[in-house]
Amino acid sequence: MRLVVEGLRAAYGHREVVSEVDLCAEPGSVTAIVGPNGCGKSTLLRCVARLHRPTAGRVTVGGTDVWQRAPRHVARDLALLPQSPSAPEAITVAGLVAHGRHPHQGLFRQWSREDEAAARDALAATGVADLAGRRVDRLSGGQRQRCWLAMILAQDTPVVLLDEPTSALDLGHQVEVLSLIRKIARKRNRTVVMVVHDLAAAARYADRLIAMRDGRVTAEGPPAEILTGELVKRLYGVEADILSAPGDGSPVVVARPEEGATTSSPGN
Repeated sequence: MRLVVEGLRAAYGHREVVSEVDLCAEPGSVTAIVGPNGCGKSTLLRCVARLHRPTAGRVTVGGTDVWQRAPRHVARDLALLPQSPSAPEAITVAGLVAHGRHPHQGLFRQWSREDEAAARDALAATGVADLAGRRVDRLSGGQRQRCWLAMILAQDTPVVLLDEPTSALDLGHQVEVLSLIRKIARKRNRTVVMVVHDLAAAARYADRLIAMRDGRVTAEGPPAEILTGELVKRLYGVEADILSAPGDGSPVVVARPEEGATTSSPGN
């Protein structure tokens, strides 16, 4: 399903943090929201997920306004993985993934063969089936993040929202998780929107970038078309060169050292 945000505004008290934001994300694609800390990225995602009520604008999934529907019904179309999610103490991977099926259950529909199949499929798709019986709190950071993605995948929603899914992960696990996210979007025709702190990673793994500063969208489009030194300067206040990566030609951001700055030798 297509996700559309139109004229969205959001505030905390009298302080507006998101101003007139428009966004359109298509099935089978990954959209990355980038920008400096405090620019409104996470608040925008929370508004889309019905966790923070906007002061103006609309959020629609498949043409239907999410704020006009019951939360339980929205949870069948839209899933959110927040920053630093916490699992119940001593829960197993299988138990965590089973939580993803809650929106599909009710008073007269408890755990079913369909739920079992969806959970088993999610475990396999994210490569954590062999961890099903292990406790989540005893896994590595990369393993835990794949387990959380499995839970989101088990929820079986057409729209997936991810708030900094690679925070606190080392480079190897970042690549692993971002590759998995792109695979989920492509092979399962999911509409994926994620907030990403690493601009270079966003440019490499996203089909479309939404660049924000001071609560507003300053640029949007395919990374290769919009990612320039001027945009990096506008967003982060640093000079940078944009190079093309060998192989796929995706943009690579190389920050220039400040004038007068010195670099230390390996022995210092």
